[in-house]
Amino acid sequence: MNRRGPGRVRSEQARAAILDAALTLLSEHGYGGLSVERIAERAGVGKQTIYRWWPSKSAILAECVLDGDGARLVLPLPDSGDIRADLAAWLATAARYLEDPAHLGLARGLAAAAAEDERVGTALYTRLTMAARSALEARFTDAIASGQLRDGLDAALVADALLGTVMYRILTGDATRVPRLDDLVALID
Repeated sequence: MNRRGPGRVRSEQARAAILDAALTLLSEHGYGGLSVERIAERAGVGKQTIYRWWPSKSAILAECVLDGDGARLVLPLPDSGDIRADLAAWLATAARYLEDPAHLGLARGLAAAAAEDERVGTALYTRLTMAARSALEARFTDAIASGQLRDGLDAALVADALLGTVMYRILTGDATRVPRLDDLVALID
């Protein structure tokens, strides 16, 4: 016998329409202009449908990323053989990416979702942050081994510091200003 749990079963068509509407509105209006009311109207569903499945607009954005291809949000660190040039290129790429209000809004929405819901925060950390952190740590470890960075440098700590710098810029509204590379490199020399 097939038993259903409590509550209504999600309509996959409504769910897809809601997620698509959220991303479309985010690109049109940024995170500040995104609202559950607008999402419901654009998706052609009632607000109660959205609130039955998600507690907030940021939770909707988190599901967009967690159920979609979140890995595409992890910007790869180039590997030209020059860690300083690669780091400068990576930071400049991140700044350009965040110049797009939709990208900046998505990043802020994901931060809000992580703060609102511990389960979502853990999932986002595992899918996005750990992927970026692992890639950066591996590059720094290789740069240490090749003599580009000093022996004894804590590659994991440096990766955390760089990701923290980018997230700080996102949260403070200064995301498009590239951190002073000389200051960051001084931390790892």
